[in-house]
Amino acid sequence: MSGEFPQERRPRWAAFVIAAGLAGLAVMILTDAAGLKQDGGYAGVGPADVPRLIAYGLLVLAGLTVISGLKGDLPRPPRQAPAPILWIMGGLLGQLALLHVAGFAISGAILFGMTARGFGQKPLWRNLAVGLALAFVIYGVFDRLLKLNLPGGPLEHLIFGG
Repeated sequence: MSGEFPQERRPRWAAFVIAAGLAGLAVMILTDAAGLKQDGGYAGVGPADVPRLIAYGLLVLAGLTVISGLKGDLPRPPRQAPAPILWIMGGLLGQLALLHVAGFAISGAILFGMTARGFGQKPLWRNLAVGLALAFVIYGVFDRLLKLNLPGGPLEHLIFGG
């Protein structure tokens, strides 16, 4: 198959870092599940059973990742392009900075527009316009219909009232 990456026969250290992260997450979930009250009642299944099942699955995945890393049969990752990640991170930072200043619609439009640009959609002004329309719909549904307060800015107050 032409889409496969070249194979290497040496330990892949990234696999060990990933396995350590998986194992650490599993330990954190198991520690949290140990504090839950285990009252299974007549069914024998309590609130700690599902987190434990997920943690055990993560431990299995961590072990398999270590084995693959030792065998060295993991594919070589492709070269990463930093521009899309920077567009998306810029959108996230823009939303965080403007959420309480400019409101949900403008900050959501910036996040949507810059994320779409990071995924290759051009032009940016069109992405921002689509994001603004979607953000207004989301604001209307959550803030007005479901009564879940989202931070409103000048545009939300103009369109939806005070």
